[in-house]
Amino acid sequence: MRDTRDLTSFSGGTGSESRNGKDGQSPSSILADRWRRVRSRLQAELGEATFNSWFKQIELAGAGDDRVMLSVPTRFIRNWIVSHYADRLAELWADEDAAYVRVDVSVSTDAGALRKPAAASLEEVAPACDAATAPEPRAFQSAAPSGLPQGFEDAGVGAPLDPRFTFDAFVVGKSNELAHAAARRVAEATDVTFNPLFLYGGVGLGKTHLMHAIAWEIRTRHPERKVLYLSAEKFMYQFVRALRFKDTMAFKQQFRSVDVLMIDDVQFISGKESTQEEFFHTFNALIDHNRQVIISADRSPSDLDGIEERIRSRLGWGLAADIHPTDYELRLGILQAKAEEMMQRNGPVAIPAGVLEFLAHRIVSNVRELEGALKRVVAYASLVGRPITPEMTQEVLRDLLRSNDRKITIEEIQRRVAEYYNVRLADMLSARRARAVARPRQVAMYLSKQLTTRSLPEIGRKFGGRDHTTVIHAVRKIDELRQADSGIEEDVDLLRRMLEGGHAPN
Repeated sequence: MRDTRDLTSFSGGTGSESRNGKDGQSPSSILADRWRRVRSRLQAELGEATFNSWFKQIELAGAGDDRVMLSVPTRFIRNWIVSHYADRLAELWADEDAAYVRVDVSVSTDAGALRKPAAASLEEVAPACDAATAPEPRAFQSAAPSGLPQGFEDAGVGAPLDPRFTFDAFVVGKSNELAHAAARRVAEATDVTFNPLFLYGGVGLGKTHLMHAIAWEIRTRHPERKVLYLSAEKFMYQFVRALRFKDTMAFKQQFRSVDVLMIDDVQFISGKESTQEEFFHTFNALIDHNRQVIISADRSPSDLDGIEERIRSRLGWGLAADIHPTDYELRLGILQAKAEEMMQRNGPVAIPAGVLEFLAHRIVSNVRELEGALKRVVAYASLVGRPITPEMTQEVLRDLLRSNDRKITIEEIQRRVAEYYNVRLADMLSARRARAVARPRQVAMYLSKQLTTRSLPEIGRKFGGRDHTTVIHAVRKIDELRQADSGIEEDVDLLRRMLEGGHAPN
């Protein structure tokens, strides 16, 4: 229970009623009654929403000859109350006892008080507290203990980190070297460098791995920093829960008091206006206080449909680092690293180099499927006692190989065609109509229609927001040129083989 000795020793007032009590009441009971009336009047004046946001966590700490002492859990709440309601609090207390001419608000240093529901402290001081005016219990717990970065074992707010996802376990290639270098810089820096750092790319390409790696590295290098990592879905869940329990102030404090905020898959809040509003204000508050923000998504900030323009604009303030689909060399490197990891964990496993090369050629969709395919082959060989061969691999992965035959992305086609024709990718997606740019663009549109299952409007949007009729024209044009120009036919066939086989152009 809360120690009430402070309330007894500091109980003020000028008359004997204040000091000695009335009808046998103790000074602490009188003070608690006054505090209950002040709260009730304040709640009636402000309304339930404002009161719960700012005054729900305030506690009576004591009273002196001419002042009342209140405490709140955070400096943020204390500063807001002092700025907006210090005079009104003094007036309400003066109505109770003219001797009180000042109200002091301090930040509680009792860590336990932060975790205790505000209602409990009042009930312990004054058991007869009216249930109708008692605040609801807190929905969130206090910050993590000192020295433990917030977001790792943090009262269920942050998501758990995967111990496998470290920088040492991340295989770097051309498609992800920028994102990896930026993530390293942010994790190792003592000050804020790129703010925000925005990592984007398709499914299973390593965004979450890099996010976890950043958090682990900061935990190792700067254990005193508070790091909060979670998915956008969990951010929305926590916000909805705060609204439900009418405890948005605790939510704001939880997210705005961290040193590093990391939100994965931000595209999840697309179309959710209230969550976007809170995310916007949280983002601004952290940036204004020079706190690091790291975001990931499946597309660039400008391509986040259903996200407000002001949010997309701010997400592009810092560094946006994209992770491209993996090339053959990177996929082979990932498989070699995973094979070595399996041997260290499970003992010698004979995986022929030809099998790794075969998998690197055929599983091109994402790294997650690539790793899953290797584990599946090794598990099958172990369970049935068969050696791992290319033939056995094809047999085991028949369904997966069939589903991967057409899993080529438009982004990969655009990049390969731009490299092949030696034009800038940005020019190919721009409005430029010069033949040196227009022809590669038409080839890329043609291949996108042939090698992906995307609709014509979707393909047009991927090429700078063009209309589907432009794609139809490009497909017909390349069909005609293939009949009349052997050079164009050779280019298209070579590009198609490279894309289906995973080879980089020479």
